[in-house]
Amino acid sequence: MVSKRLMDVPESGTVAIANLVSQLKHDGVNIVSFSMGEPDFDTPDNIKQACVRSLNDGFTHYTPSTGIPELRKAIAETTAFNNKIKCTAKNVLVTPTKQALFMIALAYLDPGDEVILPDPAWVSYEAVIRLAGAKAVYVPTRFEDNFRITADMVASVITPRTKMLILNSPSNPTGSVLPRKTLKGIADLCIDRNIMVLSDEIYEHIIYEGEHVSIASFDGMFDRTFTISGLSKTYAMTGWRLGWLVAPEKIIAAVNKLQTHSITCCTSFTQPAAVEALKGPQDSRKRMVTEFRKRRDLALDLLSEIKGLECNRPEGAFYLFPRYDHKMLSDDLAMHLMKEAHVAITPGRSFGPAGENHFRLSYATSEKNITEGIGSMKRAFSKL
Repeated sequence: MVSKRLMDVPESGTVAIANLVSQLKHDGVNIVSFSMGEPDFDTPDNIKQACVRSLNDGFTHYTPSTGIPELRKAIAETTAFNNKIKCTAKNVLVTPTKQALFMIALAYLDPGDEVILPDPAWVSYEAVIRLAGAKAVYVPTRFEDNFRITADMVASVITPRTKMLILNSPSNPTGSVLPRKTLKGIADLCIDRNIMVLSDEIYEHIIYEGEHVSIASFDGMFDRTFTISGLSKTYAMTGWRLGWLVAPEKIIAAVNKLQTHSITCCTSFTQPAAVEALKGPQDSRKRMVTEFRKRRDLALDLLSEIKGLECNRPEGAFYLFPRYDHKMLSDDLAMHLMKEAHVAITPGRSFGPAGENHFRLSYATSEKNITEGIGSMKRAFSKL
C-alpha cells in the first residue's frame, strides 16, 4: 500500500544499472561498468587521517544541525573565493548534496508549481519535483549545441505557474559547461520573471575547457539561488555523503527545519575531515582532473571508431553522452551491450525524453577498462 506519490516516481536509472552490475559480478560474470558516476580513486590520505583523528578524539556525537562552525566557515570562504558568491558561514547548511535537493523541493515547491529542467538532466531532479507534488517542464536541448540551455529556451516555457529553474553545470549526463554569457542571460530572465534557481555545482572543479561560473555570483541572484555542491566527486568521497547548500539566511533556516526532522545533522566525525579537504593540500584533486582528461580523450578516440556513433567533446564532469543511429530504444541498447559485450552503460532515456537514442558512459574508471570495454562495445555494435 505505498503512497501514490511514490508510485509515480520511477527507480533511478543509474542505480538500477549499478544494482544489476553488482548482481552479475556476484554471479561470476566479468562486467566492465561505465554506469556509475563515481571516481575510482581513493579518498586522499590527509582527509582520511583527519577523520581518524576525529574518531580517536571521541568526536562521535551530535553536531549543530547546520554543521560544525569550522566547516561552515571553510565552505563559505571557499565558495566566496572560488565561486565569487558573497556569503558567510551563516549562509551555509552542511548536508548531503542529494538530501539538499529533496529538502529544497519540499521546502519551496507546492502542488501545481512548475520547475524548468534542461533535457537531458540528471535522473533524480524529476523525482524530487514529483515527490513535492510539482511538475517538471522539460526544455529539450540539442546535440549540435552540446546540450546547452539558453535564456530564450527557458523563456519559451515560462508560465504563471513557473516557480523554479534547475541548472547543472558541468552537466550530468552530458559534461557540457554553461558559458558566462549564457548564465548572465538566464540570470537576467529569472530576476525579471521572479524565478528561483537551484544550481547544482557538484562537478564545479572537474573542468577541462572554459571556466566554471556560479549563477549566484551575478548581481541580484544570490537572494533567489540555491547553490549546492559537495565533496564526493572532487575528492573521491562518494561514500561520505557530505555536501552543502549556500543560500540567504532565511532559506538556510527554512531548509534546516527539514534537516532537524530528518537526519538531524551530518555524521559528526566526517566534518573535521571535510575541513581538511577544503583547507588542506589540493594536489590530489588536480591529479584526478588531469587523469580524467586523459581518460576522456582516450574514450573519445575509441568511440570514434564505432560506426553509427557520434559524440561531443565534454568540457567537464566525467561523462560522455554519445548519439547512435540504430533503430533501438536506449533501454534495449543497454541490455544488448550487457549481454553481448558484458559492458554496462546507462540508457539515455533515464535522463529525460531528449536522451533517447543516446547513452551515458562514465569514464571514471581505468584506462584498461576503457580500452577493453569500448573494444567489446565495438564488436557488439557490429552485430546490430
